[in-house]
Amino acid sequence: MKIKRQKQAKKTISFYKYNFGFREPYQILIDGTFCQAALKNKIQIKEQMPKYFMSEVQLCTTNCALKELETLSKELYGAKLVLQRFQIRKCKHMKDPVSTSECLLSLLEDSNRNHYFVATQDKELTSALREIPGVPLLYIVLNTIVLDKPSSRSLKHVEAVQLGELVTPSQQHSIRSLKEEQGIGEDGEERRGRKRKRKSGNPNPLSCLKKKKKKKEKMAAPQLPRKDDGEKKKRSRHRKRKGQGGEAPHISTNSTNP
Repeated sequence: MKIKRQKQAKKTISFYKYNFGFREPYQILIDGTFCQAALKNKIQIKEQMPKYFMSEVQLCTTNCALKELETLSKELYGAKLVLQRFQIRKCKHMKDPVSTSECLLSLLEDSNRNHYFVATQDKELTSALREIPGVPLLYIVLNTIVLDKPSSRSLKHVEAVQLGELVTPSQQHSIRSLKEEQGIGEDGEERRGRKRKRKSGNPNPLSCLKKKKKKKEKMAAPQLPRKDDGEKKKRSRHRKRKGQGGEAPHISTNSTNP
């Protein structure tokens, strides 16, 4: 059964990793109810949680969760000692603490952009977290830590993204960063007063070539034959041909025959 649970957990982690952008080390938000259940079932959270995830994890909580345990009965004093060992994430209620469920819901908002796993035994909080897409839930059952299967809300969200109907939070963040780099506002218009950064590149290879020296002496233009010279040549040829094969030479009449 242990091997089967680990395979199921690995499959669920891969679902959140490839569809919602979860990365190691995984952040796990823990409340007082989860620590109390771990004490009753003799579960060492710091030792068993990394083994269950088979990777590095960060165990964390909020100031509101610690304050809530202080106001409750002395039976939860052990859970408070366990919860104090974890990292504390900043929330909006440092001056005026609220209930743990309200604090965790405000920390995750509507998209869980910080990619938290939530470990709790509170059923009301669990049902509220299942309405937020991309929130993995952890709880303790029969002396073991269990990672819940993806909720129907998360499955519908992934299906909508695959069909092109929605954009994931990571895609929204990348789109915003690209718009800021190009100086484009949310309405699609280019922001005035911002100059685009030019990318540094290599110089143009044509500009690095040595300039050719200009020739001082210009080439003399070839002289075209004159029309008069051509006419003279034609006339001279015509005269020669006329003298050679034209009329017979004149014979004087005064000469005597032998």
